[in-house]
Amino acid sequence: MKKYYYTILLIAFCFISNAQIVINEIDADNPSIDTKEFVELKSDVPNFPLDGYVLVCFNGNPSSSTANSSYYTLDLDGLTTDINGLILIGSTSVSPVPEKIFGDNLLENGADAIAIYLGNFEDFPDGTLATSTNLIDAVGYDTSDDDAVALMALLGITVQYNENENGQGPTQSIQRKADGTFETKNPTPGAHNDGSGFIFNGITISGPELQYNEGESFNITFTTQSAVSEQLAFTFTLNSGSFNTSDFSGTTSVLIPVGENSFTTTIQIIDDENDEGDEVAKIKFGTLPFGYNRLNDNIDIEIIDDDYEVAPWGTPLNPTYGIVSSTVPEGYYESLEGKAGDVLKQAIQDIIANPAVVRAHNYGDVFEMLKIADQNPLNSNQIWMMYKEQPRSKLLIQDTGSGAGKWNREHIYPQSRGGFSNATSDTPDGMNVWEATSADMIIHGHADAHHIRAEDAQENSSRNNKDFGLTDYNGFAGNQGSWKGDVARAVFYMAIRYNGLEVVNGNPADTTVGELGDLATLLMWNTADPSDDFEMNRNNYIYTWQFNRNPFIDYPNLADYIWGANAGETWYSTLSVDENTELKAAVYPNPAKNIINITGIEGEASIELYSITGQKLLSKIFRGNSSFSIDFPSGIYFAKISSEGKTTTKKISIQ
Repeated sequence: MKKYYYTILLIAFCFISNAQIVINEIDADNPSIDTKEFVELKSDVPNFPLDGYVLVCFNGNPSSSTANSSYYTLDLDGLTTDINGLILIGSTSVSPVPEKIFGDNLLENGADAIAIYLGNFEDFPDGTLATSTNLIDAVGYDTSDDDAVALMALLGITVQYNENENGQGPTQSIQRKADGTFETKNPTPGAHNDGSGFIFNGITISGPELQYNEGESFNITFTTQSAVSEQLAFTFTLNSGSFNTSDFSGTTSVLIPVGENSFTTTIQIIDDENDEGDEVAKIKFGTLPFGYNRLNDNIDIEIIDDDYEVAPWGTPLNPTYGIVSSTVPEGYYESLEGKAGDVLKQAIQDIIANPAVVRAHNYGDVFEMLKIADQNPLNSNQIWMMYKEQPRSKLLIQDTGSGAGKWNREHIYPQSRGGFSNATSDTPDGMNVWEATSADMIIHGHADAHHIRAEDAQENSSRNNKDFGLTDYNGFAGNQGSWKGDVARAVFYMAIRYNGLEVVNGNPADTTVGELGDLATLLMWNTADPSDDFEMNRNNYIYTWQFNRNPFIDYPNLADYIWGANAGETWYSTLSVDENTELKAAVYPNPAKNIINITGIEGEASIELYSITGQKLLSKIFRGNSSFSIDFPSGIYFAKISSEGKTTTKKISIQ
């Protein structure tokens, strides 16, 4: 009897040890941004541990430089299939909630493949050529693409399945049938593809809005798909970073009585007097009893702090001048004095790309820089979005998925046009970790904060990699152009900071690398939208990280000596428009309707009036205090007034 007992144990052990894990379902293409992508795995036995297995995604595009190679690898150690032998791996919007989360829009649509191997993450770094060694299972798939013949051969598979087989690709998935082949139909994440097996009672979190102010309250409702047959009790948390139990009151215990299917609790946000900044409360399930699963989880709620700081200077939309002083080190620009043409241009580069001084950081650090550099002067808990001309909470960063209502990092000199796409790490290292750099290290343009601004994610996408100007990117309809001088000065900086980057006349193709336009427009914008306190403050702050400055913020008319009307002339800092040489003239009323008055002028003077697009609308010579008729449409305009070698630019609102 003892002998038979051990034989049975040995057979059971061998069965479990050799239990097969296969790919059960793939959904790589979703409507809109791919926020519901998933891969479902299935084991022959329930509750099967996946230690020693690894999931690998391969690119099958033959024209790609990474063809037939891995682009994403996930170690499956620590994961276990459920009572149905299933485990779901996917993005955050998949329901039920995956046991392992990966980023939105991660799975390529095809022609590609997903495979399971015996091995570890380290065995398949990105760019690893597909192999059949230690391969457990592989599925080739596409969305109406040609077969990835080379990739299929490497994996030893002969069929590639089309997620768009029924003409409904974004709404359907590829699912394994009982005979091991696949079919395309509506997704069945977290359940057997034929509807059999144990059926979980799913629980949904609902009720709260996305944003609340301190002092407000909100309800959270937990609802099961069907009424509970036994009393259901579990807990949830709201903690996330600095937001904790001291920031709210209300129960975090859920109790659903027999025969019912929902429970609601009220959470009161405590209004304290501390400036903690805006925070995120994250509704997260605790451990659920057997038989229940999460249909959603990790619900973020933004808590707006009514305590914040206000800076003494204005936003780019309502700029101030002369409040923020430059922190430029003494002698920083001394080497530019008396130089002209290419010699002047090289002297500027020698300063801002000096390998013995300048520091390069990574792309992850840029988020930390922008939270301060682009902080809204009117509310220290917000950033100012450049193109969108409005603030947004610092918390609302687009780190994945849809950018609606979020902000991200806008490259003024686009990544694809600069040749530095994704060139540095997205994991922040901090101010004290940096690399030496030089004018030839173009990859450092990827994370150079002098040309990266906080921006509305969707407006960033609208700009894409276009040139600037009326025939390319000119901002959203109705924008007031408060950003135009800023982008001009950022482009000028990049064109000198890095060898191989230029600013050119006209509009090169959006695919052109190393050239960005339109120079003539940018020179007009540089004049029409002068450097203000917001820009000077960000120039000062970025210097504390990068140890270089944007000289075209410190000396805006320096651009004219490189590319503009004064090109080839000798530069001296005394030619710059600063408080010692700026014309002391006043323009009123502002806002104006039909007439503007200019005072503070004694001798002969000139006025040029520009639209926000940089178009010159008025040019007149006058003497002494004068009045001018301004029969122009409502909007923002810029008046450049010059007299006795001095100049000032005033922003005017016409009603």
